Order: sequence, then C-alpha cells, then structure tokens
Amino acid sequence: MPYDLSLTRNQRLLRSACIAGALCAAIGLFAWSAGWLGADRLTSAQLIDRMEANAGVHPGYRRAHPRGICFSGYLEVSGDVAPLSRAALLRAGRVPVLGRLSVGAGNPHAADTSVPVRSMALLLRQPDGQQWRMAMNNPPVLAVRTPEDFYEQLWAMRPDPGTGKNDPVRVKQFFDAHPESAEFRAWAAAYRPSDSFASTAYNSINAFVLVDAQGQRHAVRWSMVPQLAATPLGSQGVADDALQQDLLQRLKSGPLRWTWRFTLAGSGDAVNDPTHAWPAERMQLDAGNLVIEQARAQLEGDCYGFNFDPLILPDGVEPSDDAILRARSSAYAQSYRRRTFEGQPSSQQPGAQP
Repeated sequence: MPYDLSLTRNQRLLRSACIAGALCAAIGLFAWSAGWLGADRLTSAQLIDRMEANAGVHPGYRRAHPRGICFSGYLEVSGDVAPLSRAALLRAGRVPVLGRLSVGAGNPHAADTSVPVRSMALLLRQPDGQQWRMAMNNPPVLAVRTPEDFYEQLWAMRPDPGTGKNDPVRVKQFFDAHPESAEFRAWAAAYRPSDSFASTAYNSINAFVLVDAQGQRHAVRWSMVPQLAATPLGSQGVADDALQQDLLQRLKSGPLRWTWRFTLAGSGDAVNDPTHAWPAERMQLDAGNLVIEQARAQLEGDCYGFNFDPLILPDGVEPSDDAILRARSSAYAQSYRRRTFEGQPSSQQPGAQP
C-alpha cells in the first residue's frame, strides 16, 4: 500500500510500521502441514487473501513486494564463518548469485519510493545442487512474533472502503495491544531511507542455526551491509522508478558491494523472537562480500520465475524455532501458485517493467 505523504507524521510512522510488518511476514509463511500456519488454523490462503484485500490483486505479480528488479553477481566468500557450518557455500571461494531488490509496496505500479521498506532476495547454488535462498529486509526486527498476530496486523491496517486509507486509530490500537512491537516502532520513527538500493542494509531478521562438522549448533542472524555511504532520500522531484534507475546507473561505473556479516547469539539471547534485536556487542564475523555486476527489469530477468523461500537451505544451515520463520514457505508457495496460474504480465503493459 502506498506510503501516504498527506498523513500526519505519527500516521506516517504507523503506516510505515504496517508496511514493514507486512513485508517481513509477507515473505511467505510456512505451514506445518497442508498449508496450515498454526494452532488457530490460519491458512496460507487466508493470509494471501487478506493481503490481496488490502493491496488489490495484480495478476502475475508476487503478492508481497511485487515491484522490484533482478540482479546477478557473486559472493566472494572469505571462509571465516566456515568453522561454524559444514555448508559448502561458506567455504572460501566465489559463488554465483541470482537476486532481486524490491520495495514493500503491495502495488507493482507504485513508485519505488512510495514506502520506506526495501528487500533483497538471493539464490545461491552449491556444486552438488543444494541451494541457499535468502529473503532479507531493511528493518532489523519485526512488529509481531506469530503468523496469527501478523494476520491481525493486516486486518488492523485494512483500507477503509470510503477513503482507501487505513484507520490510524485502529492501527494504533493494534500496536498498543502488542507491546512486543516497541523496537519495531522505534525503528520506524527513526529510520530515514537512503536514495539508493545500493546504500541500504538488508537483514535476515529471523535467526538461523549453523551446524558445524562436529554437530555443534550456533544460532546466528546475518546482514548485507552496504559498502556505499548513504545519502538521505530527497522529497522533491523523485521519479517513480528512481531506485531502479539509480541502480542501473551506478552499475555502469562498476560493481556494487555489500559485506555479508553474521552475528552470533549470546547466552540468553532469544533465538525465536524476531521482535527483539540482539545486543550490539555480540560477536560478529564477516563471511565475505556480495558483488552485484548486472541488473535487469524483473519481467525480463531471471529472478521473475523464482520463489525466494528462505527455508530452502543447504546442509549445515537450519531454521531456528522462530514461529514466523517456520511459517514462511507456505504463503510464498501460495503466492507463487497464484501468479504462475495467472501468467507473466506483458512487458508492454503500462508500469509492468518494474
């Protein structure tokens, strides 16, 4: 849903919170069986239906973050994290990467800067055929802990039929009833988007578990930290495709880089709570650099046909018991099935290229 600049500052922050919360769980929620997401029998179809009711149906596009751009490049893996995992992708070397950068608007024809939320998705392949797919977002935390609470959040932010906007009072009531959203709301209040995908940091948010050769388990989160200094996004004269054009223009001058940084959980850190950031003093290890070499419109690029399910993991990397992480694949699959059935939009359709 577009970020409505006509709202008051507090209302804009609430809108940001809704959008960012949607982005994080809208990556897709996995069912424990047959599409069921939890004890209350929430299904992936119900979740995607609610997202469509809020943002509209846009045939052929992803239900979450439909506006984006494909890219390709590689990971320069340092090997510094390899002792913590038997995953071959963490050993020193170069790994080809296919990826996608996107924004959190539910409308694929919205402006790149219509929302503050941005995402990066990656697909990595090992020589033995195993894959590692990642879906990262710029918020460091989520607003809620469970798929059911996320569904309630979507319901709270539903647009009013008369105005087409959500009710800030209703949204505030939701957040008041969910004190675990405090860290997320603080981030939303302070965050100022940069003017480029290339200067944005992207976070796993959920924790994962690295398993080493001896079977020892290490809880981690990771981030892609930009090596380009950030410049605040301007408020005037920004084109609808500003972020995508900026990316393409920067790539004409050379590759773009991020540091792949792992944070290790400390004793007592909640591994299953995506609403709470771990302390800044936790040990960090740099696994290498992500290097983007090329980018292409998503309807022409290789990323369109992929479902970036973050539970597709190689041996040596496992999901934590985070309820939202454990719930992600099913709604991703539901979104993928719907857009595949609908068919790819024509690149000649107005606004289709992003």
